[in-house]
Amino acid sequence: MRDIAKAALPLALAAASLFPMAGQAANRADAVTAAVDGAFRPLLQQYDVPGIAVAVTVDGQEYFFNYGVASKASGAPVTRDTIFEIGSVSKTFTATLASAAQVLGKVSFDDHPGTFMPQLRGTAVDKASLLDLGTFTAGGFPLQFPDAVTNDAEMLAYFQKWKPDAAPGTQRRYSNPSIGLFGHIAGLAMKADFAGLVETEIFAKLGLAHSHIRMPAAEMDAYAWGYNKAGQPVRVNPGVFDAEAYGVKSTAADMIRFVEANIRPETLEPPLRQAIEGTHIGYSKVGGMVQGLGWEQYPYPVTLDRLLAGNSNQMSLEANAATPLTPPQVPAGPTLFNKTGSTNGFGAYVAFVPDRKIGIVMLANRNFPISARVTAAHAVLEKLSAGAP
Repeated sequence: MRDIAKAALPLALAAASLFPMAGQAANRADAVTAAVDGAFRPLLQQYDVPGIAVAVTVDGQEYFFNYGVASKASGAPVTRDTIFEIGSVSKTFTATLASAAQVLGKVSFDDHPGTFMPQLRGTAVDKASLLDLGTFTAGGFPLQFPDAVTNDAEMLAYFQKWKPDAAPGTQRRYSNPSIGLFGHIAGLAMKADFAGLVETEIFAKLGLAHSHIRMPAAEMDAYAWGYNKAGQPVRVNPGVFDAEAYGVKSTAADMIRFVEANIRPETLEPPLRQAIEGTHIGYSKVGGMVQGLGWEQYPYPVTLDRLLAGNSNQMSLEANAATPLTPPQVPAGPTLFNKTGSTNGFGAYVAFVPDRKIGIVMLANRNFPISARVTAAHAVLEKLSAGAP
């Protein structure tokens, strides 16, 4: 199934001979359709994915492509408004909120956790800055909390006892506890519940009407079922810092709107514009990738091999040397920003190049290999960047 927005394809084809611009729009729609179909449709069968939603933006023009079903049981088709778990793509919203907190003067990224959580003063984690937490360079937090950490009291005890593997700022180790504490502190500094802040200060102000951390009852019919490795229907379980690290549920339509806000932040009112621009600053170089807040950056054009290396298991599961960028780096040329996300039953990938005004969102209700997601999206972006008519 496909759903192409704004292209008005049938009308454009009919009017092409009379209105060259309409014909150009139709040609572009055909080119985008061919690129997306060729890259993503085969993945459904190859990885037994029940459903995939893809959204593409080119110069502000949106295109939507929907494949398969949101639920095997009901057979409900995927649409642009199907709600998927976006996993760690949620971290880009956490980064945006924390960046807004800095814009508003509620925090400085040079602050330390103990400034906002007195229980952590004098501990090893208090030697790290908020920036270290937000860029995974605090000194070696693991990917997940230990299973024994199930509530706020156990979270505090964990951080009080934590011992680093490296000095702050020298090692990147991708970590939910790290970004989770970063977001949690942003909420404390803004004196409000983190989830509520994201929903009111980010989702609502960007017009993301079907994006949620806490799923409302009225939206449950639109919430896809994810499928685990055994093919069983699953949805994300609650956990400590789930909202901050992996708890957002969203649609292809909302996520491409978020991408467009990142491509053209100048269209937004301050301080949201400044908050989004703040997430585009690079803070450390890790291999061939530059780590920002939430987003990971690559000079564009970027080879597929370099993009795959930056999204590899080595990058997400192992400690990697980090070289601080002093001063922090505002992209000087065309730059690709990207982020992957997964839960047990869902997989997501988002990438965009502001200078080329192109971007892509892929949401799926199966956690299939990140390398396949990146490869498909890279192929589409390459064709878009080459100048689809």
